[in-house]
Amino acid sequence: MINFLSYACIVVGLVFWYWGTWPLLGRRSVLYKLHGLSVADTLGSMAIVVGLLLRIPQEWPLLVLALISLAIWNTVLGYVLAYCSTGDSSYDG
Repeated sequence: MINFLSYACIVVGLVFWYWGTWPLLGRRSVLYKLHGLSVADTLGSMAIVVGLLLRIPQEWPLLVLALISLAIWNTVLGYVLAYCSTGDSSYDG
């Protein structure tokens, strides 16, 4: 049963990866494409890491650290991209 859940999480993660990549071919704005890609990539990566956690539970500290890092990094990256896209930066360097 654990093997089935593990494989199911990994497959769901791969589906999220492809689902996030597909809209890049559309005609919407770059920010819309990046938002969809980053959300789908984050969810897909987290699902894959959960699948690995079910598969190799003895590595739980490393995999939990990977989950936390994915959540924090992608959230911060989203804010940075939004700030950079406004073009209203007051940095004169």
